[in-house]
Amino acid sequence: GDGLAMRRLKRDIATVAKLDVPVLILGESGTGKELVARAIHKLGRPKGSLVSLNLAALPASLIESELFGYSSGAFTGGTKQGRSGKFEMANDGTLFLDEVGDIPLDIQTKLLRVLEDRMVERLGSHESKRMSFRLVSATHRDVDNMMESGAFRQDLFYRINGVTLRVATLRERLEDIPALLNHFTKAFCKRNGLKV
Repeated sequence: GDGLAMRRLKRDIATVAKLDVPVLILGESGTGKELVARAIHKLGRPKGSLVSLNLAALPASLIESELFGYSSGAFTGGTKQGRSGKFEMANDGTLFLDEVGDIPLDIQTKLLRVLEDRMVERLGSHESKRMSFRLVSATHRDVDNMMESGAFRQDLFYRINGVTLRVATLRERLEDIPALLNHFTKAFCKRNGLKV
């Protein structure tokens, strides 16, 4: 879209992508927070990988192994050779933590430690590795209320919130509906071999 809210967001993305700061993207579900994260990565660290993890889609018991990885023999059911976590995969690239508001408190503490010293230790290992990654997080939750209630650590919030970008809902940018309608109509027709 080219409405005022989208023009501002595109300008902010271009500015923030050049900075080496963590970014927190706020917006309701379905507003395009992941598209914003992809744009930040593409403009800021295009040579590295963009590694995404949706924290709301994982059971709490798996989040730690997904983030940190694990060594051989760390737990029953793990692969024999161990596995890299998302931090390692995102080294020299961007780590996108979607729905960061859903991360359990005990994992928040471990995430905070990694963000402070950039050292990652796989589960079951005693060896730490230094990582260089850009952190982009997103949530639809009201993080201020979560911090007040003790559901989200304030110190972690300040580590992930170097810059905040807010993605407007479609109801806040009605002027973009014609452009979106045109885009989706063209895409549908192309997919189905039809004339617009």
